Amino acid sequence: MNDESKASTPAGSSNRQGDFFCARPRGADAALVLADGEVFWGRGAGVPGISVGEVCFNTSMTGYQEILTDPSYAGQLISFTCPHIGNVGANPEDMETKTPAARGFILREDITEPANWRATTHLNDWLKSIWLTGVTGVDTRRLSRRIREGGAPCAALIYHPGGEPDIEVARSEAAAWPGLEGMDLANEVTCAHPYKWNQTEWALGRGYGRQAEPRFHVVVVDFGAKQNILRCLASSGCNVTVVPAKTTAREILAYEPNGVLLSNGPGDPAATGIYAIPMILSVMEAGIPIFGICLGHQILALAVGAKSYKMHMGHRGGNQPVKDLETGKVEITSQNHGFVIDKETLPTGVIATHQSLFDGTLEGLKVEGKPVFSVQYHPEASPGPHDSHYLFARFVELMKTP
Repeated sequence: MNDESKASTPAGSSNRQGDFFCARPRGADAALVLADGEVFWGRGAGVPGISVGEVCFNTSMTGYQEILTDPSYAGQLISFTCPHIGNVGANPEDMETKTPAARGFILREDITEPANWRATTHLNDWLKSIWLTGVTGVDTRRLSRRIREGGAPCAALIYHPGGEPDIEVARSEAAAWPGLEGMDLANEVTCAHPYKWNQTEWALGRGYGRQAEPRFHVVVVDFGAKQNILRCLASSGCNVTVVPAKTTAREILAYEPNGVLLSNGPGDPAATGIYAIPMILSVMEAGIPIFGICLGHQILALAVGAKSYKMHMGHRGGNQPVKDLETGKVEITSQNHGFVIDKETLPTGVIATHQSLFDGTLEGLKVEGKPVFSVQYHPEASPGPHDSHYLFARFVELMKTP
């Protein structure tokens, strides 16, 4: 291949030289560099810099702002399979946390101009305001195939406007990053202090409301909680107290809660479980109803004796079919997880309640004889379908039972 053909290579494609992809297309000022040296060239977005993490892809067609602010993405670079990102702009209402934890983002096309009445700012301006680095113009279909075939790789995303990104530095940092196994990232994204929450779900023409007449008090253990989980609880008639991940059972029980919710969050459940499992066992012993979501589901399963493992590429998107094994009903769910509980390790007395129709993995459980249940997916579904909202009502019913 001559020099002219190299220069005209479109952003997102690559040319192999030696052991890894390194040819820089004309106009490319950013790149995604995998730990094995493969380079996906593109154009920078957000803030300049370099970010290192695990690459995953999300198949949702809507809700990019909620995805980018989901604390469960701590330690990860998000590749969007939907090519048109930015068309509804950004606004202060669609945030899942005040301090986004994702490491970066990868897009197929340049960020789309906003064309929605709720937009208050251009997506790229919002990305700069939250100090997030990204690359556009990447062949995200090829990247998704790479992840499906080889698993989720460690990588570095580098953006150097007006210059040439240092691919060797990026490759070195990607290769040195240890990966998510063994990482307790929940402790990095949890709240610093307990706080109260009474904001209810958003409604057209009204925005967010306030829960003024709660019937139950729920303590949410924040392993990286999305705000729409808190809103769903408030809308279900709950007074919500959010506490840090390392809060003890004694401290939780001192709030005299009617129920305890174990939230979603990032990282390896076995690492977070080191301090969370004793708390869960003590709350169970006290007979308090428990509802676990995503990471909360995984840690609950570890607490009752099951085992977890890291998935090949994980489940991330709003189109995941899950079967309720007790009713036969199929729900289309919103999911975001890279670890899962091995259903073959569930002990006697712990019953599998839900199963993925994609790969047969465990999606829910309940503990026999106790007011304790959990699901792997996200019933608040922000973004995603609302098929699973009934789970909040199920939690409330458990709290009604004396």
